[in-house]
Amino acid sequence: MARKMYLTISGIIFGLVALLHLGRLVYGWEVQFGGLTIPFWLSWGGFFAAGILCIWAFGQLRVSK
Repeated sequence: MARKMYLTISGIIFGLVALLHLGRLVYGWEVQFGGLTIPFWLSWGGFFAAGILCIWAFGQLRVSK
């Protein structure tokens, strides 16, 4: 039961992160830390990485049933 809960929560969190990266790319949201502006190409990597982890988590959840 704990594994299923972990995979579900992980999949949801990674899915939300992927959607936020996609939202940044689509709507052109600026992100700054201190005086440093984060380039948009980093959101492409974040979108794909979080998306792959989301798919993996839900795939593992499906396999473990």
